[in-house]
Amino acid sequence: MSTLLLFLPPRTRLRALGRAAPAAADLTRAGAPREYDWALTPDGRQVSSEGRSLAAGLPAADSVIALVAESDISWRCVDLPRAGRQMRAALAGKLEELVLDDPELLHFALEPDAVGGDTAWVAITSRAWLAEHLAHLDAAHVFVDRVAPLSWPDELPRGHFFEANGPGEDGVALRWSHSDGVATLPLQGGLARQFFPPGLVHAAQWTATPGIATTAERWLGTTVSVQTPAQRALAVIDNAWNLRQFDLAPRARGVRALRLVSRALMRKPWQPARYGLAALLVVQLIGLNLWAWHQNRELAARRTAITATLTGAFPQVRAILDAPVQMQKQLDLLRASAGSVGEQDLEALLGAAATAWPSDRPPAEALAFEPGRLTVSAQGWSQPQVDNFRTQLQSDGWRLDASEGKLTVSRASAQGGR
Repeated sequence: MSTLLLFLPPRTRLRALGRAAPAAADLTRAGAPREYDWALTPDGRQVSSEGRSLAAGLPAADSVIALVAESDISWRCVDLPRAGRQMRAALAGKLEELVLDDPELLHFALEPDAVGGDTAWVAITSRAWLAEHLAHLDAAHVFVDRVAPLSWPDELPRGHFFEANGPGEDGVALRWSHSDGVATLPLQGGLARQFFPPGLVHAAQWTATPGIATTAERWLGTTVSVQTPAQRALAVIDNAWNLRQFDLAPRARGVRALRLVSRALMRKPWQPARYGLAALLVVQLIGLNLWAWHQNRELAARRTAITATLTGAFPQVRAILDAPVQMQKQLDLLRASAGSVGEQDLEALLGAAATAWPSDRPPAEALAFEPGRLTVSAQGWSQPQVDNFRTQLQSDGWRLDASEGKLTVSRASAQGGR
């Protein structure tokens, strides 16, 4: 399943004297349409292509994950209130003294699987800024399935070196994430290095962008893995963090809702369930085929037995087309040649009708016969007479059909087989 990793542009920052300091890349595009850096991966393991495009020009993918820079997220570890659907309002009240901005201007997101009463991490970012990007992408028909941070608090400590302002050690910073939170540390001076004793250095995972890998290794005193921003972003695919919560949760309807469900089922946590469902379908398919094969064998054995009975009893029959019909025909011929009356003959039908004939009815003035069926007129018959006639016939194994002013007598077994 292909995934589009979309890097949201960092928010502008204030420098001294209260002047906004937009990123250098933004200065060259003042007033230009908004563009996004992106990376496309077909399998979540390798980056197949990357680039920078307008929202309308972004490549299509099965899933879209928007990535928020570490500088745009702050983290707080709190005891979650048991507030249910009012969790967002309860968080605003609980974090009011811990944040600088008005809580109503901020967006909160809980760590995966956290519920009221747990001690959990809360990611905090600007609500208006994130909502604006999501609305802009939705307007371009780029539906963001998940908003994820590039780093998050985790039991496994990780450090990533990147260019901060310019070349040289003064332009290198360290993004440090561990179980106690996420921080950005400048490498100037020796204070930051004192935070990393040898044991921690060897236990953590270290990465760096290609341009400053040598500087990072010299500062750290050990080797680091080189990763481009796109390669580093692949880690969020298997991570469950999602900032689309509360009022920024996706509102999907119809086909889009089905697409979101199917994408969720295709993710790695559902892989055992997918394998189990596929195995179940294969077993069911094999079972149905074996059952059908067994039924066909039984049916073929019965047909062979009937054919053997026909050819054994009537050797003169050479071509077997419909064994039961041919056997009945041969039995009727034998009975006729012996002068005996069969159930399909007129005499048998007349005898059955005479036995069950109502005593208050005169003899029939006319009748019609065809093999196995005797028909008389129902004119002048009352409903109790018809019911009595039917009851008497049924007791002897015959059947009476009354329709269109006619009464038809036939053998019950023969009529049921039609």
